[in-house]
Amino acid sequence: MSKDDLFDRIEKKTNVNKDTIINLARKLQDGDFKNEDNLRSIIDEISTITGKEVSKEKADKIVEMVINDKVPNNIDNYV
Repeated sequence: MSKDDLFDRIEKKTNVNKDTIINLARKLQDGDFKNEDNLRSIIDEISTITGKEVSKEKADKIVEMVINDKVPNNIDNYV
């Protein structure tokens, strides 16, 4: 399976295009996760991409956990 085939399958399933996925991956890879503004930007972008609203309270909690290195191993329980 080529990379393009993989992105085509992801796009069909999620309605998120290849460029959006690549740009988000770059932000995640290169991001400064101790910078609150960067974290909030990434949270907002993921919220927009997924179509799921993230309340201010939940965003505040996520930012606090990431900045203070308190992200649990079982992060699946929080989404």
